[in-house]
Amino acid sequence: MAEEEEITPQTEKVIRIQRVFINLLDSYSSRNIGKFLSNCVVGASLEEITEEEEEEDDSKSAMAGASSPKMKEGTFQIVGTLSTLEKPAPDFAMETYCTIPREDLLMRLLECDVIIYNISENPQQVEEAIWAVSALNEEISHFEKRKVFILVSTVMTWARSKPLDPDDSDIPFTEEDYRRRKNHPNFLDHINAEKMVLKFGKNGKKFMTYVVAAGLQYGVDGGILHSFFKMAWLGEVPALPVFGDGTNVIPAIHVLDLAGMIQNIIDHVPKLRYLVAVDESVHTLEDFVKCISKHTGPGKIQKVPKENAFLTKDLTQENIDHLLVNLRMEALFVKENFNIRWVAQAGFVENINSILKEYKQSRGLLPIKVCILGPPAVGKSSIAEALSKHYKLHHVKLQDVISEAIAKLEAIVAPKDGGEGEEGEEEEEENVDDAQDLLDGIKESMEQNAGQLDDQYIIRFVREKLKSMPCRNQGYILDGFPKTYDQAKDLFSQEDEEEEDEVRGKMFPFDKLTIPEFVCALDASDEFLKERVINLPESFVAGTHYSQDRFLGALSDYRDINTEDETVFNYFDELEIHPINIDVGKLEDAQNRLAVKRLIKEIGKPRNYGLTDEEKAEEERRAAEKLIAKEAVEKAERDRQEAVEMAEKMARWEEWNKRLEEVKREEAELLEAQSVPLRNYLMTYVMPTLMQGLNECCKVRPDDPVDFLAEYLFKNNPETQ
Repeated sequence: MAEEEEITPQTEKVIRIQRVFINLLDSYSSRNIGKFLSNCVVGASLEEITEEEEEEDDSKSAMAGASSPKMKEGTFQIVGTLSTLEKPAPDFAMETYCTIPREDLLMRLLECDVIIYNISENPQQVEEAIWAVSALNEEISHFEKRKVFILVSTVMTWARSKPLDPDDSDIPFTEEDYRRRKNHPNFLDHINAEKMVLKFGKNGKKFMTYVVAAGLQYGVDGGILHSFFKMAWLGEVPALPVFGDGTNVIPAIHVLDLAGMIQNIIDHVPKLRYLVAVDESVHTLEDFVKCISKHTGPGKIQKVPKENAFLTKDLTQENIDHLLVNLRMEALFVKENFNIRWVAQAGFVENINSILKEYKQSRGLLPIKVCILGPPAVGKSSIAEALSKHYKLHHVKLQDVISEAIAKLEAIVAPKDGGEGEEGEEEEEENVDDAQDLLDGIKESMEQNAGQLDDQYIIRFVREKLKSMPCRNQGYILDGFPKTYDQAKDLFSQEDEEEEDEVRGKMFPFDKLTIPEFVCALDASDEFLKERVINLPESFVAGTHYSQDRFLGALSDYRDINTEDETVFNYFDELEIHPINIDVGKLEDAQNRLAVKRLIKEIGKPRNYGLTDEEKAEEERRAAEKLIAKEAVEKAERDRQEAVEMAEKMARWEEWNKRLEEVKREEAELLEAQSVPLRNYLMTYVMPTLMQGLNECCKVRPDDPVDFLAEYLFKNNPETQ
């Protein structure tokens, strides 16, 4: 019996099903909450997490990987609304609705065990949330079982709260202080919705209502901080902006930790009905921006007036309010009573590496690294330029890299006129002596090698370029380097000696951060290359390595290097990065468009943010102009065809009329010719007798003139007389 009693609850737990409604499943916050819950087994958070705390990293990776459409048994069944039908419905949702009447929506809500209304992102949802909780409250008598209503609000309803201790503003607010909260002026509707939800949950146990005041949400594909990530990743600004002095403390939480908190509310159904959702960090706006800039941007920040925030297109008024709030909060009840598998309990800064990784993966922001090699004049630079424009990558040219590196060293060595500001001071403290020694070594190397730089310096500068943040973010097109096996090995070698010892004997170590993903091996016959250089304009050849002597020498050197066993392509083959071989001479395409097209097919789609609004507008404008021009050409062609057809038709009509007149004339002449013998016969033999008979008939005037005429002709027939 005892065994049966233990087995029974387990069976009930497996078959337990809860249907959860979430509004706007296509928004950032609701989508991630819904996706998280769709992979959570009902009641799972009731189990204590003690021994597994040491394996939090594994839990995080498992959670991140739990994104497949296939649902586990016993998980929450997610349904919800969408803002528009243009976006595809999320694969984790069983049902989705868009712009349905309130009566139908209420029927859908009554079918659910848990109703989650998220108003933290979209203020327009506040009115619908108030309607939903009011309508459900009126239907309590018809509830077959308990329903839970959760309003996901924002800490901005606390933004103007007075400090608990006037002398110590560092004391954080907790859930117990919710009656003392004062809202930001722009969030009056939010606090009214919170009060309404709490009011309806006071009566009875059939309808439990909760309010969750969430901090600034980050993680997965960005949230409010997305605009800073994008600005840093694109690298279009020298420093990320900090609005105001940046000392304001922003309560924040990872969106998956917020989802975990909601899971705990559903499972535990706690008595406390107002909860705060924040992590344990006390980060300022400057902390957030500086961390993003350091790990994915230029590494610098710049403090700008608060008003400049309104110039950032991706930030709404509500986003700006969240970034400028100054509030200290602590989720005391959550820490003491809930079992949450935290993703970022310590906060944003401490977990930036995992946050950045999931952000790039969810946005598809993976670098494309390409190396293009081949003999001189084969078209490396033109192909690299075309690919860099198509994929928005950095075109790494050897001469430019060397010039930039030397200019940077000279700038470090040059005497400074004065301090540039707090943010730039740290980088200005680089060792001037080391920079000077390096510059001296470069000059000495160039003097000894007839103006050529030694490989050790070239490899050092190129490696630094490939490890720069822009190349790490977007990727690069490395143009014409390395040229030899040893250069490639030195350039892409792993600098960590410990790792080198581990993999020795298996495969020599390489730097995964800089190693190219695609290697393009261009080639052509010497005759083709010589012909191409000969046909180049004189103005283009002057002062370049395409002059006859330099080109032939460079081509000869390339052929000599690549006849040995250890060519640069062998290096990549050993790493199983097999080159894409393209014989440019066989393509017969002077502009190398066919080669570019093939490489684009091999590399695949771009891995960036896609087109900007301006680029989309420009592309639409070009498409419209192209369509108009095409229609104009087609119309002109139709008009021309119609004119030609009309002219041909008129010509054929005139020709037909001419032929008709000719036929008529010929017929008349033929009839005329045929009638002459007959006329002569009639005039000779018939007409004289007939005329006499007619005259005689006129004189006599018989009763039957025809019979009279017949008789007359019979009697007076010349042949019978």
